[in-house]
Amino acid sequence: MDQALILVDIQNDYFPNGTMELVGMSNASHNASRTLESFRKRKAPIYHIQHLSIRPGATFFLPNTNGAKHHATVYPVGKEVVIQKNFPNAFRATDLEVQLREAGIKQVIIVGAMSHMCIDATTRAAFDLGFDCTVLEDACATRDLEFNGSIVPADQVHRSFMAALAAPYANIISTAAHLDE
Repeated sequence: MDQALILVDIQNDYFPNGTMELVGMSNASHNASRTLESFRKRKAPIYHIQHLSIRPGATFFLPNTNGAKHHATVYPVGKEVVIQKNFPNAFRATDLEVQLREAGIKQVIIVGAMSHMCIDATTRAAFDLGFDCTVLEDACATRDLEFNGSIVPADQVHRSFMAALAAPYANIISTAAHLDE
């Protein structure tokens, strides 16, 4: 099988009561979980990406905290690969590319958070490395952003980044569409 699932930063700090709660994270996690179960049933490769914030002044995903742990909805089981990262791009300073190549992966399905940060950076890097990318847009979440004194609502941030990734970086589809393939 040349397809793998990459779950990016679906960690407790992004959920209600976390230190960086995202808009729609519970729904995104539910869809990511549905996708994860389909990969588990097919015994297809799964890669859990866990962000650990080591930069000075970081306020979330701090090492050895509950907030940095994978959320229960997508918790790794068995021999599923966990790759820890310290940058938005899951390929930077990790062995993700090596592991994907050794497994013969050509297509990656990407889910997780944040749409405007780690999903964007990881998808663009995967594309640049020659992988065929699909992002399940309803299995990703983000937050409101501020720019020049204006608030950009999370749904607009998310749609803008999905639109930007749609050409040429990734096929942007829903979880249902992916599961129906």
